[in-house]
Amino acid sequence: MQSTHHTANRLSKLWLWMLPLLAVLLYACEGSDAQQSSYSEDQGQFFPVERPSAYNRPASLIAALEDTSSYWVDSVFNTLTPEERIAQLIIIEAFSNRGPKYEADVMRLIKEYKVGGIIFFQGGPVRQAKLTNAYQAASKVPLWISMDAETGVGMRLDSTVEYPSQQMLGALTDNELIYRMGVEVAQEFKRLGMHINFAPVADVNNNPNNPVISYRSFGEDKYDVTAKSIAYMQGMQDGGIMAVAKHFPGHGDTDVDSHYDLPVIPFGRGRLDSLEMYPFQELIKHGLGGMMVAHMHIPQLDPTPNLPSTLSEPIVTGLLKQQLNYKGLIFTDAMVMKGVTKFFEPGEAEARALMAGNDVLERLNSVPKAIRAVEEAIERGDLTQEEIDRRCKRVLAAKQWLGLDKYKPVALENLYEDLNPPMADLINKRIAEGAVTLLSNRKKMLPLQESQKQTVATLSIGATRVTAFQRQVNQIATETDHFFISRKANAKETKKLWKQLKKYDVVLVALYGPGLRPTNNVAYSKDATKLVQQLAKSNKAVITLFNNAYTLNQFPDIEESRALLVAYQGYFHAQAAAAEVIFGKVPARGKLAVTVNKHFAFGDGIYLNKPFMASAAAQ
Repeated sequence: MQSTHHTANRLSKLWLWMLPLLAVLLYACEGSDAQQSSYSEDQGQFFPVERPSAYNRPASLIAALEDTSSYWVDSVFNTLTPEERIAQLIIIEAFSNRGPKYEADVMRLIKEYKVGGIIFFQGGPVRQAKLTNAYQAASKVPLWISMDAETGVGMRLDSTVEYPSQQMLGALTDNELIYRMGVEVAQEFKRLGMHINFAPVADVNNNPNNPVISYRSFGEDKYDVTAKSIAYMQGMQDGGIMAVAKHFPGHGDTDVDSHYDLPVIPFGRGRLDSLEMYPFQELIKHGLGGMMVAHMHIPQLDPTPNLPSTLSEPIVTGLLKQQLNYKGLIFTDAMVMKGVTKFFEPGEAEARALMAGNDVLERLNSVPKAIRAVEEAIERGDLTQEEIDRRCKRVLAAKQWLGLDKYKPVALENLYEDLNPPMADLINKRIAEGAVTLLSNRKKMLPLQESQKQTVATLSIGATRVTAFQRQVNQIATETDHFFISRKANAKETKKLWKQLKKYDVVLVALYGPGLRPTNNVAYSKDATKLVQQLAKSNKAVITLFNNAYTLNQFPDIEESRALLVAYQGYFHAQAAAAEVIFGKVPARGKLAVTVNKHFAFGDGIYLNKPFMASAAAQ
C-alpha cells in the first residue's frame, strides 16, 4: 500500500507539473489567435495564419521588404518546393471576357505550377471578381492580383470609372487632384481584390513621334513629370496598393514601340541621368514599391548586341539596384512583347531576366518553359537557389504588407455601386475643369457672351449624333443650332455643311478622334481636314480638340482659329468643362504639358477669368 501511495503522489506531482505544458499544447492544437494553422475549406489548402496583432505592418512597402522576421512569410515559404518558389516570381495574364475554356487554362497554371499572381486585362467587374475568388480558392498561396490600369480600372473593365490620360493630368496646375485620384484608384483596386497597379508612367515624353508613350506620359518636362508621378504613386500607396512605375530607365525618346520591336536608345549615362532617369530616381527617394524595366537596347549601358534592358545585369543589378540603391521590387515589362521575344526564346528570356536581377516576371509565353529554364540556370550555376529563395521571400513579404496574409474573397454585393462612387465622379469633374487649355483667344473671343444679335452654331466632327459638348452648350446658350459629321466625310458632305455654317456669326467646333480615349492619329479624311482648315481661317470658329495634344499637327492652319482649346479626350466631363470654359462658367487654367510645334510649346495656356481665380485663391 505504501508503494501505491508513493506512486500516486509522484503521479499527482507529475500531473501538476504537466498542466501548464498541456495547456500550451491544447492552446496550439485547438487553434489560438497567437499562432495557428488554418485549413480553409473554400481554398482547400493548409498554411499557417498569423495572429493579426503579431504583424506590425510597416509604414512603407520598402520597410516590409527589408524585414526578414515575419512568421507568416517563413511559414508559407517552408511549404513551397524549389519549383514553387520560382513560380511565386511569375505573374500570368487573365481576361474575364474569354469564356470557360480560357478560364480553365488559367486555373490549370494556378493549380499545377502554383504561380504567384495574375494580371487582369479586359472584361467586367463582376466576372473578374468571381474569377478572382475562384482562382484564389484554388491557389496554394494567396495570389497577388494586378492590373495595367494607368487610368484606373475603367481602362480595362466595363461599367467602371476611367480617369483621364496622364497627358491631361499633365495640364493641371494642382497636383493634389492627382494624389486624390491615386487614393480613389487604390480604393477601387481593393474593392476588386487587387493589389498592384502598373502605374504611373514616369517616362518623360520628349519625342513627339513616340508611338507608345505619347499621351500616356505626364509630359516633356522632367520636373513636372516627377511631381505628378510622385503624387499618383503616393496616392495609390497611401491607399494600400503597390504602385509600379514604368518604364525604367525611360521610354520617352523613342520612335519604336517595344510591343512590336526592340527600340535602340543611343544615349549615355550623362544624358539618362539628367533627363530620362530623373523621375525614377526621385520616385525611389519617395518610397516607390515597384519598378518596371523596359525592353530597350541601350548600347552605352550594356553593349551586348540586341540585349533588351530587361535582360541586362549591368542595367537591372548594376544601375538600378546598386548605383541607384533601389530596394523595392523589380518587375519585367510583359515578356510576350516583341522587344524581348525577337531575339530570345521563351524560357531563355525569363531565366536571363532573373539572372539580370529582376524579382518578378510578368505575362509569360510559357510558364513551364520558364520554370524549366530557370531550373537549368540553377543547375549550370548561372543562378542560385538561395537567390530565388530570397526573392520569393520578398514577394511573400509584399503580399503580407498588401493584406494577403488575411485574404478574404471579393464581396459581390453592391460591386457596381462601390466601383462608381460619387467621389470618383467629382474628381473626374475637377480634373476636367482644371485641365482645359486655352491656346489662343484672338480679340478676346472668349468668354462668349450670350447675345440675341449673335448667331451660334456647334459642329461635332467625328460624331454620329449630337454630343455631350453640344448638349452642354445648349444648356448655356439655348438659341444654338447643332451639326455633326463623320471624320471620314467626303467632299460633297463637307461642301454642303460649309455652305450652311457660313451664315453663322460663331461656330463652336468640337474635334474628336476614333474614340473617347486619346489617340496618336485622328484619321480624318482629306475633305474633313480641309473643312477644319476652312473653319480655322474663317475668323468665326472656336475650336476644341478632344484628343491628344500632339494631334493638333494633323490640322493645317489650326493656329489661326479665333479661339483654340485642348480638352485632351472625349469623355463626358471634358466635353462639359470645355463648354463651360467657352462661356466663362469656369476659368481656363490648363497648361500644355508638351511642345506640339512652333506655335504651341510646353507651358502654353492662357488664364481666362483671372478675377475669379484671384477671389477663389483669397477664400
